[in-house]
Amino acid sequence: MTERLTGHTLLISLIATPIRHSMSPTMHNEAFAKLGLDYAYLAFEVGNEELKDTVQGIRAMGIRGSNVSMPNKQAIIPYLDEVSPEATLIGAVNTVTNLDGKGHLVGYNTDGIGAMSALKDEGVEVNDQIITLTGAGGAGTAVAIQAAFDGAKELRIFNINDGVFANAKETARKINENTDCRATVTDLADQTAFKQSIAESSIYIDATGVGMKPLEDLSLITDPAVIRPDLVVFDVVYAPRETKLLKFAKEHGAKKAINGLGMMLYQGAAAFKLFTGEDMPVSYIKELLFKD
Repeated sequence: MTERLTGHTLLISLIATPIRHSMSPTMHNEAFAKLGLDYAYLAFEVGNEELKDTVQGIRAMGIRGSNVSMPNKQAIIPYLDEVSPEATLIGAVNTVTNLDGKGHLVGYNTDGIGAMSALKDEGVEVNDQIITLTGAGGAGTAVAIQAAFDGAKELRIFNINDGVFANAKETARKINENTDCRATVTDLADQTAFKQSIAESSIYIDATGVGMKPLEDLSLITDPAVIRPDLVVFDVVYAPRETKLLKFAKEHGAKKAINGLGMMLYQGAAAFKLFTGEDMPVSYIKELLFKD
Protein backbone atom coordinates (compact mmCIF):
# COMPACT_ATOMS: atom_id res chain seq x y z
CA MET A 1 0.00 0.00 0.00
CA THR A 2 2.68 2.54 1.03
CA GLU A 3 4.69 1.78 -2.13
CA ARG A 4 2.05 3.33 -4.32
CA LEU A 5 1.51 6.53 -2.28
CA THR A 6 2.92 9.63 -3.95
CA GLY A 7 2.93 13.38 -3.52
CA HIS A 8 -0.12 13.42 -5.78
CA THR A 9 -2.15 10.84 -3.87
CA LEU A 10 -5.75 11.94 -3.27
CA LEU A 11 -7.35 11.18 0.10
CA ILE A 12 -10.80 9.73 0.71
CA SER A 13 -11.95 9.58 4.34
CA LEU A 14 -14.46 7.67 6.43
CA ILE A 15 -15.89 9.55 9.41
CA ALA A 16 -17.87 7.75 12.10
CA THR A 17 -17.62 6.35 15.60
CA PRO A 18 -17.02 3.56 16.37
CA ILE A 19 -15.31 2.83 13.07
CA ARG A 20 -12.10 0.83 13.59
CA HIS A 21 -13.99 -2.37 12.77
CA SER A 22 -14.88 -1.10 9.29
CA MET A 23 -13.89 -3.05 6.20
CA SER A 24 -14.37 -0.01 3.96
CA PRO A 25 -10.68 1.03 4.03
CA THR A 26 -9.65 -2.45 2.89
CA MET A 27 -12.32 -2.51 0.21
CA HIS A 28 -11.52 0.89 -1.29
CA ASN A 29 -7.74 0.68 -1.00
CA GLU A 30 -7.67 -2.74 -2.64
CA ALA A 31 -9.88 -1.40 -5.44
CA PHE A 32 -7.60 1.63 -5.91
CA ALA A 33 -4.58 -0.66 -6.10
CA LYS A 34 -6.28 -3.06 -8.52
CA LEU A 35 -7.15 -0.22 -10.90
CA GLY A 36 -3.87 1.66 -10.41
CA LEU A 37 -5.61 4.75 -9.04
CA ASP A 38 -3.56 7.22 -6.97
CA TYR A 39 -5.99 7.40 -4.04
CA ALA A 40 -5.84 6.39 -0.38
CA TYR A 41 -8.78 5.74 1.97
CA LEU A 42 -8.47 6.29 5.74
CA ALA A 43 -10.91 5.95 8.65
CA PHE A 44 -11.25 8.64 11.33
CA GLU A 45 -13.09 8.38 14.65
CA VAL A 46 -15.48 11.35 14.40
CA GLY A 47 -18.73 11.95 16.26
CA ASN A 48 -21.23 14.78 16.18
CA GLU A 49 -19.10 17.02 18.40
CA GLU A 50 -16.15 16.96 16.01
CA LEU A 51 -18.22 16.84 12.83
CA LYS A 52 -18.39 20.55 11.95
CA ASP A 53 -14.62 21.00 12.24
CA THR A 54 -14.02 17.77 10.33
CA VAL A 55 -16.18 18.90 7.41
CA GLN A 56 -14.31 22.19 7.32
CA GLY A 57 -11.08 20.18 7.30
CA ILE A 58 -12.28 18.22 4.27
CA ARG A 59 -12.78 21.52 2.48
CA ALA A 60 -9.53 23.09 3.64
CA MET A 61 -7.33 20.08 2.87
CA GLY A 62 -8.90 19.25 -0.47
CA ILE A 63 -9.90 15.75 0.63
CA ARG A 64 -11.69 14.42 -2.44
CA GLY A 65 -14.52 12.67 -0.66
CA SER A 66 -15.72 10.92 2.43
CA ASN A 67 -17.97 8.14 3.51
CA VAL A 68 -20.14 8.92 6.51
CA SER A 69 -21.54 6.48 9.05
CA MET A 70 -23.20 6.53 12.46
CA PRO A 71 -23.79 8.87 14.21
CA ASN A 72 -23.11 11.45 11.49
CA LYS A 73 -25.38 10.56 8.56
CA GLN A 74 -28.08 13.07 9.43
CA ALA A 75 -26.00 15.53 11.41
CA ILE A 76 -23.68 16.25 8.46
CA ILE A 77 -26.38 17.64 6.17
CA PRO A 78 -26.35 21.26 7.45
CA TYR A 79 -22.60 21.47 6.81
CA LEU A 80 -22.83 20.52 3.12
CA ASP A 81 -23.28 22.80 0.12
CA GLU A 82 -25.59 20.51 -1.79
CA VAL A 83 -27.55 17.30 -1.16
CA SER A 84 -28.71 14.93 -3.89
CA PRO A 85 -32.44 14.26 -4.38
CA GLU A 86 -32.31 10.72 -2.97
CA ALA A 87 -30.34 11.81 0.09
CA THR A 88 -32.79 14.67 0.62
CA LEU A 89 -35.71 12.25 0.53
CA ILE A 90 -33.93 9.85 2.89
CA GLY A 91 -32.79 12.66 5.16
CA ALA A 92 -29.32 11.13 5.57
CA VAL A 93 -25.97 11.16 3.78
CA ASN A 94 -23.40 8.38 3.63
CA THR A 95 -21.18 9.69 0.84
CA VAL A 96 -19.72 13.16 0.28
CA THR A 97 -17.81 14.34 -2.77
CA ASN A 98 -15.60 17.42 -2.91
CA LEU A 99 -16.05 18.66 -6.46
CA ASP A 100 -12.58 19.01 -8.02
CA GLY A 101 -11.17 19.29 -4.51
CA LYS A 102 -12.26 22.93 -4.41
CA GLY A 103 -14.47 22.81 -1.34
CA HIS A 104 -17.96 22.38 -2.81
CA LEU A 105 -19.32 19.42 -0.86
CA VAL A 106 -22.19 17.33 -2.21
CA GLY A 107 -23.95 14.66 -0.14
CA TYR A 108 -25.38 11.42 -1.50
CA ASN A 109 -26.87 8.25 -0.04
CA THR A 110 -25.92 4.86 -1.47
CA ASP A 111 -27.12 2.72 1.47
CA GLY A 112 -30.48 1.80 -0.02
CA ILE A 113 -28.96 0.87 -3.38
CA GLY A 114 -26.41 -1.25 -1.52
CA ALA A 115 -29.07 -3.10 0.47
CA MET A 116 -31.28 -3.86 -2.50
CA SER A 117 -28.28 -4.96 -4.58
CA ALA A 118 -27.18 -7.28 -1.77
CA LEU A 119 -30.62 -8.91 -1.64
CA LYS A 120 -30.74 -9.27 -5.41
CA ASP A 121 -27.29 -10.85 -5.32
CA GLU A 122 -28.78 -13.52 -3.02
CA GLY A 123 -31.68 -14.13 -5.39
CA VAL A 124 -34.15 -12.17 -3.26
CA GLU A 125 -36.56 -9.80 -5.02
CA VAL A 126 -38.45 -7.13 -3.08
CA ASN A 127 -40.94 -6.38 -5.85
CA ASP A 128 -44.52 -7.01 -4.69
CA GLN A 129 -43.34 -8.34 -1.31
CA ILE A 130 -44.39 -7.50 2.25
CA ILE A 131 -41.36 -6.46 4.29
CA THR A 132 -41.00 -5.97 8.02
CA LEU A 133 -38.22 -3.54 8.89
CA THR A 134 -36.78 -2.58 12.27
CA GLY A 135 -34.81 0.63 12.56
CA ALA A 136 -35.62 4.19 11.48
CA GLY A 137 -32.21 5.84 11.57
CA GLY A 138 -30.10 6.69 8.54
CA ALA A 139 -29.62 3.12 7.28
CA GLY A 140 -33.19 2.05 8.02
CA THR A 141 -34.63 5.07 6.23
CA ALA A 142 -32.45 4.47 3.16
CA VAL A 143 -33.44 0.80 3.04
CA ALA A 144 -37.13 1.61 3.45
CA ILE A 145 -37.27 4.23 0.72
CA GLN A 146 -35.23 2.21 -1.76
CA ALA A 147 -37.34 -0.89 -1.13
CA ALA A 148 -40.46 1.15 -1.81
CA PHE A 149 -39.03 2.57 -5.04
CA ASP A 150 -37.99 -0.96 -6.05
CA GLY A 151 -41.59 -2.12 -5.89
CA ALA A 152 -42.21 -3.49 -2.40
CA LYS A 153 -45.92 -4.02 -1.88
CA GLU A 154 -46.00 -3.15 1.81
CA LEU A 155 -43.42 -1.94 4.28
CA ARG A 156 -44.05 -2.31 8.01
CA ILE A 157 -41.60 -0.25 10.02
CA PHE A 158 -41.04 -1.02 13.71
CA ASN A 159 -38.94 1.12 16.03
CA ILE A 160 -38.76 1.82 19.72
CA ASN A 161 -40.53 5.03 20.69
CA ASP A 162 -37.35 7.08 20.92
CA GLY A 163 -35.91 10.17 19.26
CA VAL A 164 -36.14 8.72 15.75
CA PHE A 165 -39.71 7.45 16.00
CA ALA A 166 -40.95 10.68 14.43
CA ASN A 167 -38.50 10.07 11.58
CA ALA A 168 -40.07 6.65 11.04
CA LYS A 169 -43.47 8.31 10.63
CA GLU A 170 -42.01 10.87 8.25
CA THR A 171 -40.41 8.09 6.19
CA ALA A 172 -43.76 6.31 5.96
CA ARG A 173 -45.41 9.54 4.84
CA LYS A 174 -42.83 10.03 2.08
CA ILE A 175 -43.26 6.45 0.90
CA ASN A 176 -47.06 6.65 0.89
CA GLU A 177 -47.04 9.96 -1.00
CA ASN A 178 -44.30 9.16 -3.53
CA THR A 179 -44.64 5.44 -4.29
CA ASP A 180 -47.25 2.70 -4.70
CA CYS A 181 -45.93 0.96 -1.58
CA ARG A 182 -48.04 1.10 1.59
CA ALA A 183 -45.95 1.97 4.66
CA THR A 184 -46.94 1.82 8.33
CA VAL A 185 -45.12 2.52 11.59
CA THR A 186 -45.56 0.65 14.87
CA ASP A 187 -43.88 0.87 18.26
CA LEU A 188 -41.54 -2.11 18.67
CA ALA A 189 -42.86 -2.45 22.21
CA ASP A 190 -45.96 -4.00 20.64
CA GLN A 191 -44.45 -7.47 20.30
CA THR A 192 -47.75 -9.04 19.26
CA ALA A 193 -47.94 -6.74 16.24
CA PHE A 194 -44.24 -7.29 15.53
CA LYS A 195 -44.55 -11.08 15.45
CA GLN A 196 -47.75 -10.94 13.41
CA SER A 197 -46.09 -8.64 10.88
CA ILE A 198 -43.15 -11.00 10.39
CA ALA A 199 -45.58 -13.92 10.03
CA GLU A 200 -47.19 -12.08 7.11
CA SER A 201 -43.90 -10.94 5.53
CA SER A 202 -41.54 -12.70 3.15
CA ILE A 203 -38.56 -10.55 4.20
CA TYR A 204 -37.44 -9.30 7.61
CA ILE A 205 -34.75 -6.60 7.66
CA ASP A 206 -32.99 -5.48 10.83
CA ALA A 207 -31.50 -2.03 10.19
CA THR A 208 -30.69 -1.30 13.83
CA GLY A 209 -27.32 -1.49 15.55
CA VAL A 210 -28.46 -4.47 17.62
CA GLY A 211 -26.01 -7.30 17.05
CA MET A 212 -22.87 -5.18 16.78
CA LYS A 213 -20.72 -3.95 19.65
CA PRO A 214 -21.69 -3.23 22.37
CA LEU A 215 -24.99 -5.04 21.64
CA GLU A 216 -23.51 -8.18 20.08
CA ASP A 217 -25.26 -10.48 22.58
CA LEU A 218 -28.74 -9.19 21.71
CA SER A 219 -31.34 -9.95 19.05
CA LEU A 220 -34.72 -8.37 18.42
CA ILE A 221 -36.12 -11.82 17.63
CA THR A 222 -35.95 -14.44 20.37
CA ASP A 223 -39.02 -16.58 19.68
CA PRO A 224 -38.28 -19.59 17.40
CA ALA A 225 -41.90 -19.55 16.21
CA VAL A 226 -41.18 -16.30 14.36
CA ILE A 227 -38.71 -17.99 12.01
CA ARG A 228 -40.21 -19.85 9.03
CA PRO A 229 -38.68 -21.88 6.18
CA ASP A 230 -39.89 -19.30 3.64
CA LEU A 231 -38.63 -16.24 5.57
CA VAL A 232 -35.61 -14.23 4.42
CA VAL A 233 -33.74 -12.57 7.30
CA PHE A 234 -31.40 -9.71 6.42
CA ASP A 235 -29.26 -7.99 9.07
CA VAL A 236 -27.44 -4.85 7.88
CA VAL A 237 -24.70 -5.48 10.48
CA TYR A 238 -21.57 -7.07 9.02
CA ALA A 239 -19.24 -7.05 12.05
CA PRO A 240 -19.64 -9.67 13.39
CA ARG A 241 -20.46 -11.50 10.18
CA GLU A 242 -22.93 -13.69 12.02
CA THR A 243 -24.98 -11.70 14.51
CA LYS A 244 -27.07 -13.37 17.18
CA LEU A 245 -30.12 -12.76 14.96
CA LEU A 246 -28.57 -14.48 11.95
CA LYS A 247 -27.35 -17.42 14.01
CA PHE A 248 -30.83 -17.77 15.50
CA ALA A 249 -32.44 -17.57 12.04
CA LYS A 250 -30.14 -20.28 10.65
CA GLU A 251 -30.68 -22.56 13.64
CA HIS A 252 -34.45 -22.34 13.22
CA GLY A 253 -34.61 -22.87 9.48
CA ALA A 254 -34.97 -19.49 7.81
CA LYS A 255 -34.89 -19.59 4.01
CA LYS A 256 -31.93 -17.23 3.96
CA ALA A 257 -29.93 -15.44 6.66
CA ILE A 258 -27.97 -12.59 5.05
CA ASN A 259 -25.47 -10.31 6.75
CA GLY A 260 -24.63 -6.72 5.85
CA LEU A 261 -21.41 -7.49 4.00
CA GLY A 262 -23.12 -7.38 0.61
CA MET A 263 -24.82 -4.10 1.47
CA MET A 264 -21.46 -2.67 2.50
CA LEU A 265 -19.90 -3.90 -0.75
CA TYR A 266 -22.53 -2.48 -3.08
CA GLN A 267 -23.02 0.84 -1.29
CA GLY A 268 -19.24 1.13 -1.39
CA ALA A 269 -19.20 0.39 -5.12
CA ALA A 270 -21.70 3.18 -5.73
CA ALA A 271 -19.63 5.56 -3.57
CA PHE A 272 -16.43 4.49 -5.38
CA LYS A 273 -17.99 5.54 -8.67
CA LEU A 274 -18.86 8.94 -7.20
CA PHE A 275 -15.34 9.41 -5.82
CA THR A 276 -13.34 8.28 -8.84
CA GLY A 277 -15.62 8.09 -11.86
CA GLU A 278 -14.50 4.46 -12.22
CA ASP A 279 -16.38 1.21 -11.63
CA MET A 280 -15.21 -0.73 -8.61
CA PRO A 281 -13.89 -4.20 -9.52
CA VAL A 282 -16.72 -5.80 -7.55
CA SER A 283 -15.95 -9.45 -8.32
CA TYR A 284 -12.34 -9.01 -7.19
CA ILE A 285 -13.33 -7.15 -4.01
CA LYS A 286 -16.09 -9.66 -3.29
CA GLU A 287 -13.54 -12.47 -3.26
CA LEU A 288 -11.42 -10.56 -0.76
CA LEU A 289 -14.28 -9.64 1.56
CA PHE A 290 -16.21 -12.89 1.54
CA LYS A 291 -13.34 -15.29 1.97
CA ASP A 292 -13.21 -16.94 5.39
